[in-house]
Amino acid sequence: MAEYDYDVLVIGAGPGGYVAAIRAAQLGLKTACAEARETLGGTCLNVGCIPSKALLHASELFEEASHGALAKFGVEIEGAKLNLDQMHAEKAKAVGELTGGIEYLFKKNKVTWLKGKAAFQDSSTVKVGDQIVTARDIVIATGSVVTPLPGVEIDQKVVVDSTGALALPKVPEHLVVIGGGVIGLELGSVWRRLGAKVTVVEYLDQILPGFDGEVRKESAKLFKKQGMELKTSTKVTGVTVEGDRATVSVEPAAGGAAETLSADAVLVAIGRKPNTDGLNLEAAGVKLNGRGQVEIDHDFATNVDGVWAIGDVAPGLMLAHKAEDEGVAVAENIAGQTGIVNHDVIPSVVYTMPEIAGVGLSEEAAKERGEVKVGKFPFMANSRAKTNRDTDGFVKVIADAKTDRVLGVWIISSLAGTMIAQAAQAMEFGATSEDIAYTCHAHPTHAEALKEAAMAVQGKPIHI
Repeated sequence: MAEYDYDVLVIGAGPGGYVAAIRAAQLGLKTACAEARETLGGTCLNVGCIPSKALLHASELFEEASHGALAKFGVEIEGAKLNLDQMHAEKAKAVGELTGGIEYLFKKNKVTWLKGKAAFQDSSTVKVGDQIVTARDIVIATGSVVTPLPGVEIDQKVVVDSTGALALPKVPEHLVVIGGGVIGLELGSVWRRLGAKVTVVEYLDQILPGFDGEVRKESAKLFKKQGMELKTSTKVTGVTVEGDRATVSVEPAAGGAAETLSADAVLVAIGRKPNTDGLNLEAAGVKLNGRGQVEIDHDFATNVDGVWAIGDVAPGLMLAHKAEDEGVAVAENIAGQTGIVNHDVIPSVVYTMPEIAGVGLSEEAAKERGEVKVGKFPFMANSRAKTNRDTDGFVKVIADAKTDRVLGVWIISSLAGTMIAQAAQAMEFGATSEDIAYTCHAHPTHAEALKEAAMAVQGKPIHI
């Protein structure tokens, strides 16, 4: 019987990897986690979800304080100033607290942190930095990296990716965002609130690819109302930098007259791709699919016995919470238990203001599968939203016309990211729209809008 240094070796300490390592250790398996970064938590905690939310929140507070938004509530503030250095410092403090928290959890659960970049030697042997270790089961959780735009060089000064956009030392006069997806819109909204002119260039005819069509249209309307310029159906043909200025060349996606945009900052946010560089997967015999993802089965097992993959490096939505759930499930599968993730019920959130959230199918996707009924309720008719002067957006519930089972829920609201959890839980339990409609919701809350949208599926909302 083979002897191994560890029962489980997890490669990568992002949301999927660190959770998999902790869960494996909790299940009594001798566990190590390889991570080359100086701190744990991966992209999400270090240069993604967490620092971006710190800046989103801070920029929302600044806009409220500096633009008179609070005056109607009797809160008058004069002379509010931006201290960008302090904003960045508070962001860094939050990141440090959370990454340090994972290091504490590793110690608490007796997970060994192997510091260094990992590369397979064979299917059970991995070189991490200068040391070579063996493990009975190996989990690939290396996440994703920024997708480059061919011909555009990122210098992290004038032309930045999402990491650079989180650390700009001053507010740009004009920020051009290439890509109208989640990352581009979130970071674009931060700098718009802090005073930048923001232009978003999107190749497709609408922003937010993959989201419900009605939600995409309404979101675009709200962003334009806030002062963001959206150039859809537009492709970038080049970016040139001269000194501290950039010229972005664009033209209609379908072809036509070219034009140039002058900017002092350009954010390239066209997506992310699986991070497999340097892993030496060939030595282990692990196969990739046509999109460069590690191919897995329903249990997260690759084509090689004892090698597994989760999170952004594997197929599916590139979301931290999806990776976390997969981290728990893969550890349970390795331990001989049954680990399951329902990939049909993974919520997505855009943390702009208002937030945009969805779970399940869009109306377009649901209609492709059969007949549906749709209920909508606007926050304009919700008492708490009205009281708070927070009436942008709506809730939309999509249900199967025959069974009434909820197939998808979409929300635009300041609280959409929190509200979507109820919808996800209802769908996980196979709820019908009637189940939600007849569940008592506290009054007055934004959440009542979900109840009313569910009632609207049957054509009987009360407050519109």
